[in-house]
Amino acid sequence: MEMEAPADQASGKHIVLVHGACVGGWAWFKVATRLRDAGHRVSAPDLAASGVDPTPLREVPTFRDYTKPLLDLLESLPPGEKVVLVGHSLGGVNIALACELFPEKVAAAVFLSAFMPDHRSPPSYVLEKFVEGGTLDWMDTEFKPQDPEGKLPTAMQFGPLVTRAKFLQLCSPEDLTLGRSLMRVGSMFVEDLSVQPPYTEARYGSVRRVFIVLKDDNAIVEGFQRWMVQNYPVEEVKEIDGADHMALFSTPAELAHCLADIAVKYAA
Repeated sequence: MEMEAPADQASGKHIVLVHGACVGGWAWFKVATRLRDAGHRVSAPDLAASGVDPTPLREVPTFRDYTKPLLDLLESLPPGEKVVLVGHSLGGVNIALACELFPEKVAAAVFLSAFMPDHRSPPSYVLEKFVEGGTLDWMDTEFKPQDPEGKLPTAMQFGPLVTRAKFLQLCSPEDLTLGRSLMRVGSMFVEDLSVQPPYTEARYGSVRRVFIVLKDDNAIVEGFQRWMVQNYPVEEVKEIDGADHMALFSTPAELAHCLADIAVKYAA
């Protein structure tokens, strides 16, 4: 599915793509290219200790520190500019925090098979429910403390088995090789998020939200995606068939078209 570029380049929207844990802005390369070719402005920042950001994970003690590159991007926007924020996987919590701090700068928040906090519970709630539900077999994922005192968030690294079976099972061998070679140690920051207050209805809750369900996601399975929507209803739910967790790789044309439609609809 190809997108036609807007007749007026100025009609393109600013779409900010936020990656999940253990990857970086590079993971959006297929989607970002298609959106730019269609006339949209695209930003895909590396969060702290991710992608090519040189910060080691041990120097990122809080989720807000981890999100700082995204928050800096929003803070730098000129007055009156609004973006469409897209969060994938753990990136959903990053965009929720961004909406809480800068609701006036966000035209819509798009959760792509992403963890979506509500405004009643600590932001860790959806992560804790996900782990408790046991819908993901973590296989060869490694969880390790970063320091003997346990003051830093637990480090997480995906192994080759879980990557192939749960995250990229519908991707090409080339994409699997690329993904494995560029992954870094990350964290879900559950310890820090569990002591943060809920994001508020007045700020985070004021931003229009869209959820994109990935029908063949083996990591955050469809049932849990729909539970999150039921837990915190959104403006609109879209679906992509034949998309594994890394729809950024497996169905980039369909995903880019979906995001472009959302941007045109929600961004003035």
